[in-house]
Amino acid sequence: MPEAVIEWSRVAAERIPGAQGVAEVRVRQVGQVRVRLVDYGPGYLADHWCSKGHVIHLIAGTLEIEHEDGTPAVRLASGMSWYVADGEGSAHRVRSQMGARVFIVD
Repeated sequence: MPEAVIEWSRVAAERIPGAQGVAEVRVRQVGQVRVRLVDYGPGYLADHWCSKGHVIHLIAGTLEIEHEDGTPAVRLASGMSWYVADGEGSAHRVRSQMGARVFIVD
């Protein structure tokens, strides 16, 4: 991918409702790579299980990665990252009780 800068404040946010709560998502597609800055509101729960690969870095707040197969949730705090490859392990979804800001690459 070519070198570039993203000024996130200039990228329009789309409000995406979850099963509970709302996320504000800013997206840039760079070739086959999607980069996102996501603000999960308090009480957010994703409305779907996902088996796509991601790299998630938590900028602020707290976030849980839940697993469809009942594997214990992964709890992330500010400064922590989580990653998984496409189709690897159990499908997952995010939950944030207090809200979170995350940077995602997939």
